[in-house]
Amino acid sequence: MPRIYLLDVTNRDGVQTAKLGLSKLEKTMINIYLNEMGVFQSEFGFPTTRHESHYLQANLELAEMGVLKPIRLEGWIRAIASDVETAFKLVPNIRHLNLSISTSDQMIYGKFQGRKTRDDIIKEMVGAVDVARELGAESIGVNAEDASRTNLDYLIKFGLAAKEHGADRFRYCDTLGYDNPLTIYETAKALAESIGIPIEIHCHGDLGMAVGNSIAGAKGVIDGGQDAYINTTINGIGERAGNADLVAVVLAAIKSKGFAEKYQLAGKIKLSMAYKIAKFASYAFKVEIPKNQPGVGENAFAHASGIHADGVLKDPENYELYSYEELGRGEPEQVETGREICTGEYSGVSGFSHVMSKMKVPISFKNKEEANEILELVRYANVEAQKPLVEDELLFIAKYPKIAQKLLTLTPLE
Repeated sequence: MPRIYLLDVTNRDGVQTAKLGLSKLEKTMINIYLNEMGVFQSEFGFPTTRHESHYLQANLELAEMGVLKPIRLEGWIRAIASDVETAFKLVPNIRHLNLSISTSDQMIYGKFQGRKTRDDIIKEMVGAVDVARELGAESIGVNAEDASRTNLDYLIKFGLAAKEHGADRFRYCDTLGYDNPLTIYETAKALAESIGIPIEIHCHGDLGMAVGNSIAGAKGVIDGGQDAYINTTINGIGERAGNADLVAVVLAAIKSKGFAEKYQLAGKIKLSMAYKIAKFASYAFKVEIPKNQPGVGENAFAHASGIHADGVLKDPENYELYSYEELGRGEPEQVETGREICTGEYSGVSGFSHVMSKMKVPISFKNKEEANEILELVRYANVEAQKPLVEDELLFIAKYPKIAQKLLTLTPLE
């Protein structure tokens, strides 16, 4: 039976969000948390963007070291042969790619201004796929941007051409959140049956249906006989109204009525990571988690009305579909209200050593020189993030200083 794989795009679609962004260290921590959670693949960045190069190479190095395993790290680029060549030039050891091009008539006439025809779109895409294979790509996904506003027969033609040239997956992009659960189910099923390769479902929330559409689309793909790859972002952060929220998708897949009896997630998802990863993304993006966010919001397990409070005290299952413990919640959080020593871009070695000695895994340095080396990296990380580093970031820098140095290295064009 085909299964559902999770492909998180926070480090690509999430960081494209207007007025938001992440440091390279924060992107790396997200990859680490996604790996711990059991997510199959992270779309971890842009191989053709120069300021991403050191970060991408550092994360691929972490994968070789076994730190980022078994998660698969995949880069997003345009489906243009020259972009594929640039990607392998800047990040020679990249092995997994998604190649994207617009397919709808709206985009052909509205964005490309008539400079490309439908046939040109397919020709450009297969040319990019061919070059990616020649240069060593092990897996290739082909993205149809604005697929939900694209003629179905043309989408099938596009997908079959991608398959013929060796693409492994077809990404159906509901770029504007135009679909509803009924339409995306039928389309996804038809694509799976007609193209015959796994289908990715990439949904946006412009009409408030990103999670529902993702679940319905995955159902259609599996009913069509193929594996489904649901694209998610942490806390649903993404362009405009956002993407399908990772935690909400997992909850819907495993907790909604009757769904998991037939449609199962691949691998072992560690739901207890949900609260931690949501809190970190909220801090890193500087975007509060909505109070009513499924599973991780402040009110997700809060009860005030008499009937609800009485019912949940008698038996939590009266008013809760799942327990807060399942999502890694319930532990008390300490907030310092007295003296606090912080690390920052102007920290000194005494205060820094004190902070590191108070960690959940205390860090002590062999000598002052070693402490100063790690402190210097921490200072630079604070310069880039412009906010205090969380404990896991400090521990990461102390454990992998050479990787941290690479993450913090930006080399503008001369």
